[in-house]
Amino acid sequence: MDGHKYSARMLKALAHPVRLQILDALSTDVQACVCHLESLLQLRQAYISQQLATLREAGLVQDRREGLNVYYSLTSTAVSDGLQNLRSFSSEIAQIQDKKLQFKSIEHDPGEPCPCPRCHEKIERLEPMR
Repeated sequence: MDGHKYSARMLKALAHPVRLQILDALSTDVQACVCHLESLLQLRQAYISQQLATLREAGLVQDRREGLNVYYSLTSTAVSDGLQNLRSFSSEIAQIQDKKLQFKSIEHDPGEPCPCPRCHEKIERLEPMR
């Protein structure tokens, strides 16, 4: 396979802010279901699923079924490393152009309960028995 074409395909999959945010979230959370990503990104489930399909087709994320839930994770630590390199590259180029970049923090709002089954399990384990 032609290396330039393959690289262009990867860049095309990365060329969307929401897909980059999803990859950032998966870099932090190791794995997440769509409802967890929906809570983190404040976007509709259908839209997130479309973006995940593009990332999966590009080989950047993989999925694992557990009952009714599908959990997504990065296919390799190379994806996380590549994101970090992309962030550094973008920041350096922006600095040359006298621009300062701000990257949206992908963290769960503590005031907003996450509907994710994994989060509910964590909460149940942390709450004292009554």
